[in-house]
Amino acid sequence: MNMDISLKDLDSLFPADFTEEQKAKAKTLFLKNLSLQAHRFYGGKMQTVPRCGIFGFNWFNVWYTPGVSKISTTIRDDNDTSFNLSSRGNLVAVVSDSTRVLGDGDCTPPGGLGVMEGKAMLMKYLGGVDAVPLCIDSRDAGGKNNPDKIIEFVKMVQHSFGAINLEDISQPNCFKVLDELRDACDIPVWHDDAQGTACVTLAGLINALKLVNKKLSDVRIVLLGAGASNTTIARLLMTDGANPANIIMFDSHGALHRDRKDIEADPRNYRKWELCQQTNPEKIADMERAIKGADVLIALSTPGPDTVKKEWVRLMADKAIVFACANPVPEIWPYAAKEAGAYIVATGRGDFPNQVNNSVCFPGILKGALLVRARKITDGMAIRCAHSIADFAEKRGISPDNIIANMEETEVFAVEAADVAMQAISEGVARLELSWDEVYKRARADIASARGLVADMQKLGHIQEPPQELLEQALQAAIEAVR
Repeated sequence: MNMDISLKDLDSLFPADFTEEQKAKAKTLFLKNLSLQAHRFYGGKMQTVPRCGIFGFNWFNVWYTPGVSKISTTIRDDNDTSFNLSSRGNLVAVVSDSTRVLGDGDCTPPGGLGVMEGKAMLMKYLGGVDAVPLCIDSRDAGGKNNPDKIIEFVKMVQHSFGAINLEDISQPNCFKVLDELRDACDIPVWHDDAQGTACVTLAGLINALKLVNKKLSDVRIVLLGAGASNTTIARLLMTDGANPANIIMFDSHGALHRDRKDIEADPRNYRKWELCQQTNPEKIADMERAIKGADVLIALSTPGPDTVKKEWVRLMADKAIVFACANPVPEIWPYAAKEAGAYIVATGRGDFPNQVNNSVCFPGILKGALLVRARKITDGMAIRCAHSIADFAEKRGISPDNIIANMEETEVFAVEAADVAMQAISEGVARLELSWDEVYKRARADIASARGLVADMQKLGHIQEPPQELLEQALQAAIEAVR
């Protein structure tokens, strides 16, 4: 068998007698197996290449000493010139202590590199943004992960970057890290697991509600999981018009409400306590009662596939919307949710319909923030990005299996960047004032350049195609494991 290197139509690779559940399991195992082999083949995903021309060795006297002395003194006299005299203006640090990597938990500091390199790759290819993965050790002398160490690290390195992307930091530490750094730093500090996931979830929900003819202000919403993602999703939904009284959130100990003294007693959980006071006024405690008649279920909790029960979905309202977005395995397989009566189902994976994943958000929002040299990314900018994504998809057409823009739609990232930049300017957090067209054209050009660079490197053989045996071995191992 000669497998299509694009990996399109993965379902066709598996035996015809496989059930839908077997196909879903085999697909996950295949992608994991292939990931391990491909990373080993390439030695990781990212490398550094010069941006400038090297036309002869005397040019090192320009790019380095003595010429570069003029760059140092110019920046010394005006620090803001560092944004256009160095790579800083288009450079993001992807910072993690690797304490909550996907659904795999604490993977040790270097264990997060796979995700952080992936984030850097997506930023470059989708948004034309350069990024550096930085996995750090946040443990103190007693072996406890200390959020203050992350905060201090970011404060120290911020002057080398145009923005900071926080990633895979366990709760409740992630709340303190983001909130303190947003105030302390003079560049955007963005927590993609929280703000990015919230942004794209709102985008998907906006269009899903259009298809079922329901309003955000009216629908009953259940959120399963109370980590950084879902707590931020709840905040963004309420800011954009959802009724707090119609929202019920569950953590590992039950539903959030104002009588949850365990949450109130721990000051580190201040974000969850805010939601306890704002949502679930009836203090509904059990899932069956909460989910009965609910219009929307948003799950970002323990990877499945049986975290969300089919019986719960059956209890939901007509034309129910289910977002099962745990990675790497959704809380319920899409086919199972549909069988139970869900009208629209989304996951965080690109191999199923309706990928509600922050990959369609963070490259565009960061690009927009960088181009106008924003000092922060506000909730207003995130909401504007969500509506930008939703509007883009609606204009080209939406359906129950296609509610949101995807990574293949290059144009959406440039549009996001321009919309977000305009919001930053209107809120007074931008250093530069550019027009919508100026941001859009620069973003689109940078994205085209990044994609062209990868294409040229593949064409010239600087990036080699992985051998067919590698793909076939990964596939066969997955099939055998599931049989």
